[in-house]
Amino acid sequence: MRFHIKQGAAWLTNGGVIAYPTESVYGLGCDPLDQAAIKRLLAVKHRNESMGLILISDTFRRLEAFLEPMLEAQRIKLNKTWPGPVTWLIPAQPWVPDWLTGSHGTIAVRVTAHPVASALCQAADMPIVSTSANISGRRPAKTALQVHRQFDQSIDYIVPGRTGSLAKPTMIRDLVTDTVLRSA
Repeated sequence: MRFHIKQGAAWLTNGGVIAYPTESVYGLGCDPLDQAAIKRLLAVKHRNESMGLILISDTFRRLEAFLEPMLEAQRIKLNKTWPGPVTWLIPAQPWVPDWLTGSHGTIAVRVTAHPVASALCQAADMPIVSTSANISGRRPAKTALQVHRQFDQSIDYIVPGRTGSLAKPTMIRDLVTDTVLRSA
């Protein structure tokens, strides 16, 4: 598995778009600050840029630069769910590109507990984009073979591995309002 993690991380740091297992489905990912990689990811997925994207990381430290400062009570709330399958919408720093926030003032972030996704972030030394591996409107891929069938040669690398045990994509909650936008 170390070979696949290293290969995936190399693609990420060199502008590639990869697929990898997450808590519930395979994800598509790239360097969140590489606009060309983002545009390619959105194009292969047929996803509108205005929707925004999720960033995952192995540690909160890698995500902090993207986020507005928060209250201690908010940090405690996050720490109760991370690492784990809860994605939080948090006010984004003004510099964060629109391709990450979409038409929102928040950015969706998660400290993942999935060992492969976490290892990719660690090996690439960055948070990575995480959006379900499917063409918009189709079912998300749950296996590497399903990713291959949907995307064939339009992505650079598929990191093999099992998805987690969640039946649905991760829960999404708003940190400021505590509203649940998507339940798991």
